[in-house]
Amino acid sequence: MSFETLGLHEALTRAVADSGYTTATEVQAQAIPPALEGKDLMVSASTGSGKTAAFVLPGLQRILAARGDNTKRREKGVVYGPRMLVLTPTRELAMQVDKAATVYGRHVQGLRVTTVVGGVPYGAQLKALRGPLDILIATPGRLMDHMQSGKAILENVDLLVLDEADRMLDMGFIDDLHTIITSLPKSRQTMFFSATVPDLVAHLAKKILKKPHRVEATKNSSTALNIDQRVIFCKREDKFQLLR
Repeated sequence: MSFETLGLHEALTRAVADSGYTTATEVQAQAIPPALEGKDLMVSASTGSGKTAAFVLPGLQRILAARGDNTKRREKGVVYGPRMLVLTPTRELAMQVDKAATVYGRHVQGLRVTTVVGGVPYGAQLKALRGPLDILIATPGRLMDHMQSGKAILENVDLLVLDEADRMLDMGFIDDLHTIITSLPKSRQTMFFSATVPDLVAHLAKKILKKPHRVEATKNSSTALNIDQRVIFCKREDKFQLLR
């Protein structure tokens, strides 16, 4: 299916074309249309399936729509927090989502994306959280730190994405996830992505999703076959720059 037929804003299809893509992957073709309709999603998709674009593109479209809605217009100098919150299990995955949001949002004027993860000084993160913000990408532990300090404003989140939810639960983030999710507006749209759906994952999904549209895009193998793996040896202080 062509990206041109998915109902995306022209600024987004142009960015996709700039990146060299013309045809949506299976998970993108199945997830993007219902996401654009505002439906909650329960998506089973493996790494390497194109799942990141499946939630980043609808999220960007939602931001564009909100900017054109007078009831959601934002005044300068007021701290509103993000419109879109993406939770990921690791810093590395958060940086990948940040890159995708920046690439696909290159034609969205004034788009502001911030990543809040461990291993990075608090100062720059605090400044970004208190400024104009469209998309916040975070690991649960570091976001909890900012919530407990009162610096993270989440009352205006209208789209929540849980990316690799099974890994977050495996890493013991269940209590943090419950705390974060219960602090968000109940009127939000929620997208739930998980390669596997064991009982704990299914229970969480049932608790936070409202009549979700289900997408089953996982192949027979839980590991995608089109992943290019590389090892780069570097100094510790150079890791963050290389991950970007």
